[in-house]
Amino acid sequence: MTHGSLGKRRDFRALFDHLDGVALWTATQPGEFDYISAGFEDIWGIPPQEIKDDVSLLIDSIHPEDRDRVRENIEAAARGTRDEAYEGRVVRPDGSVRWVLTRQVALRDEDGEIAEVVGICTDITEQRGREQELELLNRIVRHDIRNDMAVVLGWMEMLEDHVDAEGEEYLRKILASAEHVVELTEVAHDYVEAVVSNEDIAVEPVSLRSVLTTELSLREESFPQAEFVVEGSIPEVAVAADSMLSSVFRNLLNNAVQHNDKDAPLVEVSCEARDDDVEVRIADNGPGIPDDKKDIVFGKGERGLGSPGTGIGLYLVETLVSQYGGRVWVEDNEPTGAVFVVELPRVE
Repeated sequence: MTHGSLGKRRDFRALFDHLDGVALWTATQPGEFDYISAGFEDIWGIPPQEIKDDVSLLIDSIHPEDRDRVRENIEAAARGTRDEAYEGRVVRPDGSVRWVLTRQVALRDEDGEIAEVVGICTDITEQRGREQELELLNRIVRHDIRNDMAVVLGWMEMLEDHVDAEGEEYLRKILASAEHVVELTEVAHDYVEAVVSNEDIAVEPVSLRSVLTTELSLREESFPQAEFVVEGSIPEVAVAADSMLSSVFRNLLNNAVQHNDKDAPLVEVSCEARDDDVEVRIADNGPGIPDDKKDIVFGKGERGLGSPGTGIGLYLVETLVSQYGGRVWVEDNEPTGAVFVVELPRVE
């Protein structure tokens, strides 16, 4: 190794020594570490030198439930047969537990033999904590709130024959609000599944006509005061997506009605199938979206004008469409309103 290479390696290691929550290690012999960065102790609670003197301390610190799986990943990576990142819990000497994401890379020499294994470990404890909290919240929302609202809706429907003409209007408003709460539980569930899940999305061919036609039918039932119009026809093409494509159109169609200031909301849907992609346009006759909001309307936590919503619907739309390899943006409608445009890759 040249003097210049040694210098670059020292600089590289020095960089890792100053990163919080990240540790780097290298090994040229199985079971022996040539280098462990200072950040290792911040994660494991064990000085790097102690691990270099006794590598068994590393395995012993892995949570018992994760130990066999982590050991298998370490050995596979050292053989160069696996390079996927893997997670595991570390039990520190003080009894506290940290979640660690590890990625090992086998470096080979000119003969193709493994010359060195480099590992990078990242403390993901806070991330895992947030995910677990969101998963718990999702269960509460989906199970407790959804079940209670189903009971409330049942009681209110039984009241329909027991209220006078004046009370019917108020009952309809209560029913609409209750149904909206149930709908929000669906959005919360979709958000956790799409945004928080660590699993890679499995994109597959999905029928655009089937998904969009179904969602339009369901929105017509949910919003009898609104008019949904399909310009032309919905092409029978497949797009790159998954089962949550319905959530994309559900949120956009809901948005076109719920953020609409007209007594009779009008939602017009049109599609154009091209060689490589399909463009779906959802136009409304509402107040529209100011130019200074168009670039941020899909941002997490953004809400439409006067919206009582959660602020995650459009963020979910943008997240899903991006995962599908597509794009979504908003334009002005004429003479008033907004047009949400979804562009999805076309597949055979």
